[in-house]
Amino acid sequence: MPKMTMTKASKGNAKQFPVKVFTMDAELEFKIEPKTTGKELFDLVGRTIGLRETWYFGLQYVDSKGYVAWLKLDKKVLDQGVSKESQIQFTFLAKFYPEDVMEELIQEITQHLFFLQVKQSILNMDIYCPPEASVLLAAFAVQAKYGDYDQSTYQPGMLASDDLLPQRVLDQYQMTPAMWEEKIQFWYAKRRGMTSDEAEMEYLKIAQDLEMYGVNYFQIKNKKNTDLWIGVDARGIGVYDRDNRLLPIVAFPWSEIKNISFKDKKFSIKHVNKKEPDFVFYAPKPRINELILELCVGNHELFMRRRKPDSMEIQQMKAQAAEEKARKQMDRSRLAKEKQLREEAQREKEELERRLMAMQEETRQTQEALIRSEETAELLHEKMTVLDEEARLLTQKAAEAEAEMQRIKLTAIKTEEERLYLEQRARDAEIIATAVIEDSERRATEAEQLREQLKRAQMAEKAAKRKLLEIAQGEYANTFMLPVVTSDLTSPLHLAEPMAYLNSELFSGNIDQLNLEMEKEKREYITKSKTLQDQLQDLRAEIEVLKVSERASTLDRLHDESIQRGDSKYSTLRKVTADSAKARVAFYEKL
Repeated sequence: MPKMTMTKASKGNAKQFPVKVFTMDAELEFKIEPKTTGKELFDLVGRTIGLRETWYFGLQYVDSKGYVAWLKLDKKVLDQGVSKESQIQFTFLAKFYPEDVMEELIQEITQHLFFLQVKQSILNMDIYCPPEASVLLAAFAVQAKYGDYDQSTYQPGMLASDDLLPQRVLDQYQMTPAMWEEKIQFWYAKRRGMTSDEAEMEYLKIAQDLEMYGVNYFQIKNKKNTDLWIGVDARGIGVYDRDNRLLPIVAFPWSEIKNISFKDKKFSIKHVNKKEPDFVFYAPKPRINELILELCVGNHELFMRRRKPDSMEIQQMKAQAAEEKARKQMDRSRLAKEKQLREEAQREKEELERRLMAMQEETRQTQEALIRSEETAELLHEKMTVLDEEARLLTQKAAEAEAEMQRIKLTAIKTEEERLYLEQRARDAEIIATAVIEDSERRATEAEQLREQLKRAQMAEKAAKRKLLEIAQGEYANTFMLPVVTSDLTSPLHLAEPMAYLNSELFSGNIDQLNLEMEKEKREYITKSKTLQDQLQDLRAEIEVLKVSERASTLDRLHDESIQRGDSKYSTLRKVTADSAKARVAFYEKL
C-alpha cells in the first residue's frame, strides 16, 4: 500500500496525536490535536484522496473495550474511546451502499473504493458468491488490473499470484489451480476493450445482485430466546433465520417503518400500520443496538435522499462526471483509431515485406536459372564446335575414299587375281564410304539440333534478363513505400481542437441530455443483464460436473435451492415485501 503523510494545521504548541488511516489501497498518516472533531478528520481524509461522495463512507475503528465502532463526526476524536497510547488507527470503509451502482455512483474514486471493498468481502466470504459468478467476477477483476488480454504475452500461471476466488469455491470442486485459471482466462479474453473503470463497474453490477451484498448483519434473539440475524441495508431491515442469511424471513422496507428505538438491549421497530404490533428483539450488548440504530438512520436518510430531486451539488458532480466520461471516451476513441491505423499499417508493412521477400526469392531463382542457361549454352556451343570438326573430318575421309574408289575402277587389271583383289578392295572401300557418309549425315543432324537448342537457350536468357529488370524496378518502387507508412505512424496527434470543442459545445449544462444518456445506459444495462445470465448459466453447467456435493456449504445448498425454484435476490425481496404484513403477523405469533 502506498503511504501518504499529512498533518492537520496546529494552533500554538498544542499536543498532537499521530493517526493512521487505512483505505483499501493506501495508508494515510496525520497528526491531530485534542480538539479535532471526527468531521474534521473525516473531511481531511476525503480531501486527501480526492473524494466528494463522502456520504457513503465512514471511519471504522476498534475502541478501547474491543468493540467495532464508527467514528462520530459531531464529537471529538479523542472522546470516542480511541486508544491514545500508540498511533490511533482507523479504516476508511463504505458504511452505506447505493441501491443501484450504475445510477448513483458518480466519481471514479468512489467506484474504485467500492470495487476494492466488495471484492475483498467476496474473497473473505463475508458476501456469499456462487461459484459461476465468482469466476466471472474474477475475469472482470483481472481486466481491471491488467487491461486487455494479449495472447502473445499471456503465460500459463500468470494469475497464480492473484487472489481471485473464495476458498469455499476452490474447496468444493475437483479442479486444479491451472483449470481454474483456464476458466478465468477464457472469460477474461472476452472482456477485451474494457477500460479499468468499466470493468470495475461491471463487477459491481454483478455483485450488487448477490443476496448478502451491502447488508450489515447482527446476531439477535427474540422473546423466546431464538437465535436470529437482523440485516440492515439500503432498502430496509430484514430478519433472517440463524442458518440462512440469504433470504429474510420478514422484511421492513424503509417506507413502512415509522419509528426505531432501543433501550438497553431491547430494540423495537414500529410499523406505519398501527394495527401491526411492534417487532422487538434483543441484542447481546447495548453497544450493538447503538450501532444498528446508527446504520438504520444513515440508510434511511440516503433512502429518502434518492427519492428527491438531485441537489445542485449532485447535478454539478454528475455533469462534471459525464463531461469527464465523454472526454475519456473521446480519448479512447482516438487511441482506438490510432491503434487500428497502426495495426493496419503494420499489416500492410508485413504484407509488403512478404511480397518483397517473395520477389527476392523469385529473383534468386531466376538468376540461378539464368546461370544454368548460360552454362548449358556454353556447353552446347563447345559440343557443336567438336561435332562440326568431326563432320569436316568425316567428309574429308569420304571424299578421299570416293577418289580412291574411282582410281581403282580406272586402273587396268593385269591378272584375274588382281582384278578380284581390286574388286574386293573396291567393295570394301564402297562400304567404308557409305558408312562414312551415313555417319556424316547423322553428325550434321545432331549439329543442327544443337544449334536449335542454343537458339532457345539464348532466348530464355534474354527473357530471364527482362524479368530480372522488371523485378528490380518493382523492388526499387516498393523500397520507397515503407517510409511513407512509417512517417504516418509517427505523426503527432492534434488533441487541442477536439478538446476545445468538447468544452464549448458538448456540455453546456444541459441536464436533459445527461438524463437521456443515463436512460440509454440503463437500456443497455438491461440487455447486458440478459446476456450475463446466459453466461452464468453456461459457466455453471461447465463446472457442475466437477462439483463435489459433500463439500458444499450450507449457503451453497440454500442458493442451489433458490436457483431450482427460479428465485433471485430481487424476486425474493418483492415477494417478502408483498407478503410482509401477513408474514410479519405469522412471525410475531411465533415469538
